Parts: sequence; structure tokens; C-alpha cells
Amino acid sequence: MPQRHARLDSTMLDRLLVRPGWTRTVLVRRSTAGALAFLAAVLFVRDAAATDRVPIVVAARDLAPGRPLQPEDVRIAGYEPGTVPNGVITDIDDATTHTVAGPIRAGEPLTDVRLLTPRLAGAALGSADGRIVPVRLTDAAVTDLLREGDIVDVLTVQADGDGGEQSARILTTDSVVVLISEKDARQRSSDRVVLVAMSPEDATAVAAASLVSSLTVTFH
Repeated sequence: MPQRHARLDSTMLDRLLVRPGWTRTVLVRRSTAGALAFLAAVLFVRDAAATDRVPIVVAARDLAPGRPLQPEDVRIAGYEPGTVPNGVITDIDDATTHTVAGPIRAGEPLTDVRLLTPRLAGAALGSADGRIVPVRLTDAAVTDLLREGDIVDVLTVQADGDGGEQSARILTTDSVVVLISEKDARQRSSDRVVLVAMSPEDATAVAAASLVSSLTVTFH
């Protein structure tokens, strides 16, 4: 009978199969132990990374502007430290004291400039001393055309002298619309409120004029 020679190109499986049974058992045990040790290391690293995540408040559903936040609207999610946005809200109780200033998608982090907070006016104007003024426009159709983020001038009319003639008066320029109240079938269209960010001086003039005069805006 011709003698069988070991193939020079034999695979690891071939070599394992020609070993005695006890040798194969030891190798299998060692391989299994090595695989389990590697898996344990991977799980440890993953759990450590998860532990290092920063808990922040995110939207639990799509949110519309003008909506006062409720506990069911938000949830806590873990973010890696390097991906946490500036001004993010980290406490659900804090989030539910505010109103949504613009559309927010489910899963989106809630920050101070996406909610009606003191920092929203400053962020909109690029100035730390910004103010937000509620304005009811005379023409409800103009209110329907406005969108959050629009740059507008606020105007009123004033009497010229004793003749009773009236002319336009610009109260503020380059102001930013931050929120428009939603339409409600139970109220008149003219009751909708537009929140506009502007400087403290202009805010005083606009607020005073809104008590006695009709207001409108022009778009940039």
C-alpha cells in the first residue's frame, strides 16, 4: 500500500483533524476561552462608553411651535460628550416649564434657543440684551404669511399735525419673528399673537404703540 504523505499545503482544519482527540479538545477549549475573553472585553468597552454618555432631553415626538411642553413630549437620551449641543436642556422638569419656539423633530435635542427662554431673543438678534414683544397685527392675512425666523420691520400710523392726516411710522427694523400662535377655530384670526425679538429700546416703543395703535410689518 502506498504511504500517505502529509500535504505541504494542508489547512488549519486538516492539521486539527489529524491530531489526537485529547489535543483537539484542548485546542477547542483554548479557542473558546479566547473568544469569550474577547467578547467580554468588547462588552466592557461598550458598557464603559455607555456609562460616559451625557443624559439630555430630546423630543419624544414631532413638536409644533407654540406648544407648551408636557412630560409625554420629551424623554431622556444619552449623548457622547463631544456631540452634546450648546445650551442643551438636561432636566425634564425644566423643559416642561417652556413653550416650543419652532418646529422640533422627534429625537432632536432641546436647547435653550428652541424654546421660549430668556436666551432666545439674544440668540435671534445676536445680542445678549434682546427682548421679545407680543404683537397683534391688524391684518390677519399678514400673520398667516409670517414664519419663524422672518426678518421684519414693525410699523404703525401717526397723525401729522392738526390736519388729521396720518403717515407711517417705523417702530423697529431688522426684528426677528420667533413664534406665531397657532390658528384656533374658537378665536378670531386677529387674536393670533406674533412674538418678535428686538432691542430693549424698540421693545418699549412697540409695546406702547400696540396699546393704542394698529400695527403691521414689512418683510425683508
